[in-house]
Amino acid sequence: MKIVVCIKQVPAKDAPLVIADGTWIRETDIGFEMNEPDSFALEEALRLKEKHTGEVIAVSMGPERVKQTIKEALAKGADRGVHIADDKAHTLDPLGAAKSLAAAIERETPDLVLTGLQSDDHGFGQTGVLLADRLGLPHATLIMQIGGVESDHLRVKRELEAGWFQWVELPLPAVLTIQSGINKVRYATLKGIMAAKKKEIVTIARESLGVTHEPTQRIERIYVPTKTKKTEFLNGTPKEAAAKLLEKLKHEARVL
Repeated sequence: MKIVVCIKQVPAKDAPLVIADGTWIRETDIGFEMNEPDSFALEEALRLKEKHTGEVIAVSMGPERVKQTIKEALAKGADRGVHIADDKAHTLDPLGAAKSLAAAIERETPDLVLTGLQSDDHGFGQTGVLLADRLGLPHATLIMQIGGVESDHLRVKRELEAGWFQWVELPLPAVLTIQSGINKVRYATLKGIMAAKKKEIVTIARESLGVTHEPTQRIERIYVPTKTKKTEFLNGTPKEAAAKLLEKLKHEARVL
């Protein structure tokens, strides 16, 4: 079984984020790490490989520093890496990212494509689903368990609302977006780190993929929310105060 895992490099959780030009952060002097939801997808791919044999290919898009995240995947057990080089990858909307990833993944003809549910930076949660559409493959989201893998199909457990779950059978090849917490992510061993140095990372310039894309959405502004405190007393009878509170929750707070 050939499994492709899409992994994204994101700012470290403890990184001191400074907004640079109003649309993105200043990347100098901060650390980066593998997107946490993608680490669960990688772990699931490695477990499937260990159970059914095969190959795991880690694919990531971004500037040169992204190779460090690919090397981390290789140290954990992935067999090969594919780096889609693009210094402006953070400006792509989910559809643009999915088109580029799909163009690179098509060359691998995988049996299964795994992604994390969403990224820790933008958090759109759309790329995996759009990737399935671009590849023309069946997909399932919010995967909590993968079981019953056969040569031409597999069964997966999806998380639904209100504590409900759903078992779905999909034909292979397919695309799955993995829910965080599906497994316990492994650490890279010293042996794995040494072995990763000999594993292949192929670099592909995003421009060479022949993908054209007009953005369907754009980020207008990134800003730090203003923290304010405000207390307002609602006068009148309990019934009148409740009615006023309901109106404010609907039209001012917009939580109803």
